[in-house]
Amino acid sequence: MASRNRFRKADPKLSELEVIEHSEELYPHSELIDEIKETADKLAADGATRGDLKILARTLKELRYAFKVFTPFRRQRKVTVFGSARTNPDEGTYQHAVEFGQRIAEEGWMVVTGAGGGIMEAGHVGAGREMSMGLNIMLPFEQESNYIIEGDSKLVNLKYFFTRKLMFVKEVHSIVVCPGGFGTQDEAFEVLTLVQTGKRDLMPIVLLDEPGGTYWSRWLEYIKDELLENGMISPADLSLFFVTTDIDEAVNEVLNFYSVYNSMRFVRDKLVIRLHEEPTAELVERLNSEFADILAGGRIEKATMHQVEADDEHLRDLPRLALDFNRRSIGRLREMIDVLNDELGPEA
Repeated sequence: MASRNRFRKADPKLSELEVIEHSEELYPHSELIDEIKETADKLAADGATRGDLKILARTLKELRYAFKVFTPFRRQRKVTVFGSARTNPDEGTYQHAVEFGQRIAEEGWMVVTGAGGGIMEAGHVGAGREMSMGLNIMLPFEQESNYIIEGDSKLVNLKYFFTRKLMFVKEVHSIVVCPGGFGTQDEAFEVLTLVQTGKRDLMPIVLLDEPGGTYWSRWLEYIKDELLENGMISPADLSLFFVTTDIDEAVNEVLNFYSVYNSMRFVRDKLVIRLHEEPTAELVERLNSEFADILAGGRIEKATMHQVEADDEHLRDLPRLALDFNRRSIGRLREMIDVLNDELGPEA
């Protein structure tokens, strides 16, 4: 509000719309900065405890610095690799993670890991220092930055797991999960939950094991036997992730997802899907026929850039589909994107 008041005082004749336009032009983020300051003032008025204030202060500092590190790489495709910190270099899962990191880096993707040893180190070994980013958690045991990312400007050290996990999911375009312990399982289920509930946009989630490994295949049996069979998830939720022991399949799953699909954004009440290729009228009709169940009303239609998307200049000219999505059928939405990639992709 402070930025708007500056303009009102300078020229009282300005309309409310003109005040907003001028303030956003010269102070594009000032409203949000003012809101953060107002919240801090309210904490003082609330008599917040020192412990609560320390958590908030540290959280804000951690996220501010993490955003600063990641901002220059926002347009760069990135994949987070999760897995056990205790996996040794002579184990098959370590070597598999090295190969995946190398292969995906060769495709121009950066590899983000927790910066520790084991699978995290393996992903960085494969990608190399230049194509690696790290989010290290400060623990009293076990966790030190691996030799690839140690001392690099693309390494962020964090105290809290929740800020670290936010960055793992917010800043990347795919997740690959190798075998691991409680932390790895927690990360896998949280990512699946965020995507399933629409709190994170769709992205490829690959559960990667070594050749002959049973870690994820047995996990999938549990998911089907206990969760799916008992109605705790829907059949379409199985489309949200991909289980494999093959590096080629893992890399292709990541790359193929973005072969036609680019990104999505809600504009007003419509979900807008940006594409690299324009779908034919026949394909749009097919989508309306096969995926009518994901609509809250209306039809899936071709669209052009809405003015609220103008901040994403590199996306302006992309073809679009717009639909009144019911916001529940995320698995089915993923299946529709698969159809678009299959029908319009380079191998179609």
